[in-house]
Amino acid sequence: MNTVTISKQALQSADVIIGLALDEDLQDLGDLTSQATVPIDAVAEVNIVAREAGVLSGGVLIAPVYDALCHRNNVAGDRVSVDVHINDSSPLQPGDHVATVKGPVQLLLTGERVALNFLIHLSGIASKTAEFVSRVEGSNTVILDTRKTLPGYRLLHKYAVKCGGGTNHRMGLYDGMLIKDNHLAARGNLSVADAVSTARTYLQKKSLQLPVEVEVDTLQQLKDALASKPEIVLLDNMNPPQLQQAVAIRDELSASTLLEASGGVNLETVGCIAGTGVDRISIGGLTHSAAALDLGYDWPW
Repeated sequence: MNTVTISKQALQSADVIIGLALDEDLQDLGDLTSQATVPIDAVAEVNIVAREAGVLSGGVLIAPVYDALCHRNNVAGDRVSVDVHINDSSPLQPGDHVATVKGPVQLLLTGERVALNFLIHLSGIASKTAEFVSRVEGSNTVILDTRKTLPGYRLLHKYAVKCGGGTNHRMGLYDGMLIKDNHLAARGNLSVADAVSTARTYLQKKSLQLPVEVEVDTLQQLKDALASKPEIVLLDNMNPPQLQQAVAIRDELSASTLLEASGGVNLETVGCIAGTGVDRISIGGLTHSAAALDLGYDWPW
């Protein structure tokens, strides 16, 4: 896997979510169990360990969790040290030591679940993405995410997809033009090519240089759309024979247009879909239904 750098904006999103997570756990009273049962001066070193194979994502957020916790408890940030041993986007095997955290036991216990929630969730997305990417290896097809993300987690989910070797689709409604079936229906199901031309004119007036993508669900709609040579056409819920026909039609009418398949994509079908010659495959399940990857804290006692 290539090393992936998390963006400043994604880290800012994480800071907000970390604050909310600590609020949920602590309110005004804090971690009552740790306060009651663990000596305030107890110090320990704990390892964060992978319990199953996968791809890591979220290791970069361990330190911010403890920084926020220290700040909340009016404790110097250097009271807790975080040493990350494995970079995000790296493969994991059971027993791998992802990171070591050292500091007051009360703080380590209080931050344990928040840190792990990020790790198991984002690593689950990265691991699932990596599985899909491996199934299309040898083709020219890229695996894309979608906007099917949890509110507030958009940038982190898309970071996790990149950790798994996937490619980010548009981040939101503001940075890409995707004319979907509901847009076409709202226009009275007029010409798809006309909708593409209208969108392109709007972008020109706004001085925005963005690609225009349009969704179609029939080959006839595809032919209509290609008359305006959109940058991308999304082929919704087409089977492999239809996708092969779509590629041939594209090659004849608008060779520069990228074709994106979506709908009904799973690990069993993705290789066959890539084999049709489409350029992109977008999969909502990368983010909306990825299973958590099992990681845990290994305590010294």
